[in-house]
Amino acid sequence: MIYGYARVSTRGQAKDGNSLEAQEKQLKENGAEKVYVESFTGVKMERPELDKLLNQIHDGDTLIVTKLDRFARSVSQASNLITMLVDKNVKVNVLNLGILDNSSVSILMRNILLSFAQFERDMIVERTQEGKAIAR
Repeated sequence: MIYGYARVSTRGQAKDGNSLEAQEKQLKENGAEKVYVESFTGVKMERPELDKLLNQIHDGDTLIVTKLDRFARSVSQASNLITMLVDKNVKVNVLNLGILDNSSVSILMRNILLSFAQFERDMIVERTQEGKAIAR
Protein backbone atom coordinates (compact mmCIF):
# COMPACT_ATOMS: atom_id res chain seq x y z
CA MET A 1 0.00 0.00 0.00
CA ILE A 2 1.20 3.52 -0.75
CA TYR A 3 0.21 6.13 1.82
CA GLY A 4 0.55 9.88 1.67
CA TYR A 5 0.77 12.37 4.52
CA ALA A 6 -0.06 16.06 4.10
CA ARG A 7 0.17 18.64 6.88
CA VAL A 8 -0.04 22.36 7.41
CA SER A 9 0.44 24.18 10.69
CA THR A 10 -2.22 26.75 9.88
CA ARG A 11 -4.84 27.18 7.21
CA GLY A 12 -3.01 30.39 6.24
CA GLN A 13 -0.31 28.29 4.58
CA ALA A 14 -2.62 27.87 1.60
CA LYS A 15 -1.00 30.96 0.10
CA ASP A 16 2.57 29.69 0.00
CA GLY A 17 2.22 26.55 -2.11
CA ASN A 18 2.04 24.22 0.88
CA SER A 19 -1.76 24.04 0.96
CA LEU A 20 -3.33 20.75 1.90
CA GLU A 21 -4.98 20.60 -1.52
CA ALA A 22 -1.67 21.11 -3.36
CA GLN A 23 0.08 18.52 -1.20
CA GLU A 24 -2.73 15.99 -1.61
CA LYS A 25 -2.69 16.48 -5.39
CA GLN A 26 1.09 15.93 -5.53
CA LEU A 27 0.86 12.85 -3.33
CA LYS A 28 -1.84 11.27 -5.47
CA GLU A 29 0.06 12.12 -8.68
CA ASN A 30 3.01 10.20 -7.20
CA GLY A 31 1.02 7.09 -6.42
CA ALA A 32 -0.50 7.59 -2.97
CA GLU A 33 -3.57 5.40 -2.67
CA LYS A 34 -4.68 6.77 0.69
CA VAL A 35 -3.74 10.22 1.98
CA TYR A 36 -3.86 11.33 5.61
CA VAL A 37 -4.42 15.08 5.85
CA GLU A 38 -4.30 17.41 8.85
CA SER A 39 -3.83 20.95 10.03
CA PHE A 40 -1.60 20.57 13.08
CA THR A 41 1.74 21.86 14.31
CA GLY A 42 4.79 19.95 13.10
CA VAL A 43 6.54 20.42 16.43
CA LYS A 44 4.40 17.81 18.19
CA MET A 45 4.76 14.23 17.06
CA GLU A 46 1.42 13.26 18.59
CA ARG A 47 -0.88 14.25 15.75
CA PRO A 48 -4.27 12.58 15.23
CA GLU A 49 -3.90 11.74 11.52
CA LEU A 50 -0.20 10.87 11.77
CA ASP A 51 -1.02 8.52 14.65
CA LYS A 52 -3.71 6.81 12.53
CA LEU A 53 -1.24 6.48 9.66
CA LEU A 54 1.50 5.03 11.85
CA ASN A 55 -0.96 2.46 13.25
CA GLN A 56 -2.02 1.50 9.71
CA ILE A 57 1.34 1.32 7.90
CA HIS A 58 3.04 -2.08 7.65
CA ASP A 59 6.12 -3.88 6.39
CA GLY A 60 6.49 -3.33 2.64
CA ASP A 61 4.30 -0.20 2.49
CA THR A 62 5.45 3.18 1.22
CA LEU A 63 4.93 6.57 2.82
CA ILE A 64 5.11 9.67 0.61
CA VAL A 65 5.40 13.25 1.86
CA THR A 66 5.92 16.31 -0.33
CA LYS A 67 8.67 17.89 1.80
CA LEU A 68 10.57 16.88 4.91
CA ASP A 69 9.22 19.83 6.92
CA ARG A 70 5.64 18.66 6.28
CA PHE A 71 6.59 15.51 8.18
CA ALA A 72 8.33 17.09 11.18
CA ARG A 73 10.29 20.16 12.29
CA SER A 74 12.55 18.73 14.97
CA VAL A 75 15.72 16.96 13.87
CA SER A 76 15.58 14.33 16.58
CA GLN A 77 11.86 13.58 16.24
CA ALA A 78 11.93 13.28 12.45
CA SER A 79 15.12 11.25 12.46
CA ASN A 80 13.65 8.85 15.02
CA LEU A 81 10.39 8.57 13.08
CA ILE A 82 12.08 7.95 9.73
CA THR A 83 14.49 5.43 11.29
CA MET A 84 11.55 3.62 12.94
CA LEU A 85 9.70 3.43 9.61
CA VAL A 86 12.75 2.28 7.64
CA ASP A 87 13.48 -0.34 10.32
CA LYS A 88 9.89 -1.59 9.84
CA ASN A 89 10.72 -2.00 6.13
CA VAL A 90 8.56 0.98 5.15
CA LYS A 91 9.87 2.97 2.19
CA VAL A 92 9.90 6.73 2.96
CA ASN A 93 9.71 8.89 -0.17
CA VAL A 94 10.12 12.65 0.28
CA LEU A 95 9.19 14.05 -3.11
CA ASN A 96 11.72 16.88 -3.16
CA LEU A 97 14.54 14.62 -1.85
CA GLY A 98 13.95 11.06 -2.90
CA ILE A 99 13.78 7.82 -0.97
CA LEU A 100 15.22 7.89 2.53
CA ASP A 101 16.91 4.90 4.08
CA ASN A 102 19.41 4.21 6.85
CA SER A 103 22.51 4.69 4.71
CA SER A 104 25.07 7.14 6.05
CA VAL A 105 24.51 9.63 3.19
CA SER A 106 20.72 9.53 3.59
CA ILE A 107 20.99 10.10 7.35
CA LEU A 108 23.40 13.01 6.81
CA MET A 109 21.14 14.66 4.20
CA ARG A 110 17.96 14.39 6.25
CA ASN A 111 19.71 15.69 9.39
CA ILE A 112 21.08 18.70 7.50
CA LEU A 113 17.71 19.49 5.95
CA LEU A 114 15.87 18.98 9.22
CA SER A 115 18.34 21.29 10.93
CA PHE A 116 17.39 24.02 8.45
CA ALA A 117 13.68 23.36 8.99
CA GLN A 118 14.12 23.55 12.77
CA PHE A 119 16.19 26.74 12.40
CA GLU A 120 13.46 28.30 10.24
CA ARG A 121 10.82 27.45 12.83
CA ASP A 122 12.98 28.82 15.67
CA MET A 123 13.45 32.09 13.75
CA ILE A 124 9.69 32.42 13.23
CA VAL A 125 9.13 31.95 16.97
CA GLU A 126 11.81 34.55 17.80
CA ARG A 127 10.35 37.11 15.40
CA THR A 128 6.84 36.49 16.72
CA GLN A 129 7.99 36.99 20.31
CA GLU A 130 9.86 40.17 19.38
CA GLY A 131 6.79 41.49 17.59
CA LYS A 132 4.58 40.78 20.60
CA ALA A 133 7.05 42.52 22.91
CA ILE A 134 7.11 45.59 20.69
CA ALA A 135 3.31 45.62 20.48
CA ARG A 136 3.05 45.60 24.29
